[in-house]
Amino acid sequence: MEFVTTIELSKIWKVEILSLWNNEYPIQLNYNTLSDFESFLNPLTDQSHIVVVDDNQRIQGWYFDFIRDNARWFIIILDSKVHGQGLGTQFLNKAKEKKSQLNGWVIDHSDDKKRNGQFYQSPLNFYMKNGFKLLSDNRIKNETISAVHIEWKKEEFI
Repeated sequence: MEFVTTIELSKIWKVEILSLWNNEYPIQLNYNTLSDFESFLNPLTDQSHIVVVDDNQRIQGWYFDFIRDNARWFIIILDSKVHGQGLGTQFLNKAKEKKSQLNGWVIDHSDDKKRNGQFYQSPLNFYMKNGFKLLSDNRIKNETISAVHIEWKKEEFI
């Protein structure tokens, strides 16, 4: 597996990431078209992407951070076939080297189904093990998603 960092995604990579997104996230978060996915991506500023590709240059995972509402936010998606191989932690470690703060929304339950009919497994424990704090007073809850805010801040040493 190889990690590739970029500030812009090629159309081919966007198509692969959209497929990964639609396969790994709950159905209600799926995008119908590449144009819909690009409409999500395009307004986000100061974008940074890391993809992990296999020996055939197929994307197995995507890390994405950006500025929204004057804060640094991130997204990670891994193909479920590569879960448990340390790729998510490697994504986070690479991001933590360059960023001083990361914010995310995490689905904190396992009630939603993915496209393949399997239940989406909450990654909340993964983020807690990787040094994130749960900001349980800050939630999103609507017909599309129920998620909690997580945050990581670089420790400052005196």
